[in-house]
Amino acid sequence: MQINGQWSPRWQPLVDAFAANFSQGEEGAGVALYHRGELVVNLWAGVRSNKLAGIEREPWCEDTLVNVFSSGKGLVALCVLQLVAEGKLVLEQPVVELWPEFAQAGKGDITLRQLLCHRSGLSAFHAHIANGQIFDWDAISSAVAAESPWWQPDEGQGYSPFMYGWMLGELVKRASGYASFNHYLQARVAQPLGVNCHVGVPDELLATIADTGPLKRPTGLPVQSNGADSIALGKIMKADPRGVTNRAFSNPITLMTATNTREWRQAQIPAANAHTTAAALARIYGALANAGEGLLDSAHLPLCWQQQTFEQDRVLGLPLRFGCGFMLSQAARADCRYGRGARGFGHPGAGGSLGFADPDYQLGFGYVTARMGQGLLIDERAVRMVDAAYQVLEAQ
Repeated sequence: MQINGQWSPRWQPLVDAFAANFSQGEEGAGVALYHRGELVVNLWAGVRSNKLAGIEREPWCEDTLVNVFSSGKGLVALCVLQLVAEGKLVLEQPVVELWPEFAQAGKGDITLRQLLCHRSGLSAFHAHIANGQIFDWDAISSAVAAESPWWQPDEGQGYSPFMYGWMLGELVKRASGYASFNHYLQARVAQPLGVNCHVGVPDELLATIADTGPLKRPTGLPVQSNGADSIALGKIMKADPRGVTNRAFSNPITLMTATNTREWRQAQIPAANAHTTAAALARIYGALANAGEGLLDSAHLPLCWQQQTFEQDRVLGLPLRFGCGFMLSQAARADCRYGRGARGFGHPGAGGSLGFADPDYQLGFGYVTARMGQGLLIDERAVRMVDAAYQVLEAQ
């Protein structure tokens, strides 16, 4: 496998780990690392397809975009915290103060902090959502405003796979005055850092996207160990077809089936359809790991890693630990460690993508892939590369 990019010889263990993934089903991917504000590793390899653009197995390029799914939730959290730092949003503020329509169905006391930390009870839609509704911001925002919590807000923790982005994205839009969440993201995150990151890909970049699909492991290789969580999630969904977990992921079914369509790529689904590169993710998290670097001030940066909630999650059925929107490490789980520093934070995406910051090591990490594994949290491919990166850092 030809590995493209830039790296110095000292980072060869990470390059080797990246290359090894291609013998275990990886098809096209990128990984990047910022250390102390400097891009020290930027790798890409393999091929991509984009059926909408008539592309079949062309080389993966430095600027290839791919859907990073829930890794985009970290971008949502960052945008919210920027507005908190500016005083335009307040964590204990009831959402209805900015969004009066949100008061429907007993939601008048829900706060921004509860939304940000998955403690609002708003993890899924009860009522049926039309397949095309997720592509219409106004329509889906109205549906969110009319929704009722699945349990008393702040009574328990329940991961919100998709509603999270629409709720917080609407607050970003209202508090900032920007025309849309993506307008804010471009103006306040992507453009200042010079990175290619979109929630709603413009026409001129559609052909640069890689289609996503399942990871196809070579015959004889064992299923990844963290795939057991995915199997358990499937059992939860099957056991209660009308329960919160099932509806969180499959109401409507286009949440699971439309991800390679033009409609999905150009809509704004902030919790799940960010399209970006490994270098862009690493640059964003590298800035946060390097004293905020203009993205977030020192007074509010600790909100990223200060624990807000740590419980058995009512949607995913496993323990999750959160700061203000970012997942935090769990020492007992290899698939939930955001670096090796005590202040690590980040977010994985369905199937493999990962971005995280480790302020103790001043490290920002980004990994993107077109082939989706079975783990719910950090994929084994990423774990191996992260371990290799720290092997280098700790050998100094």
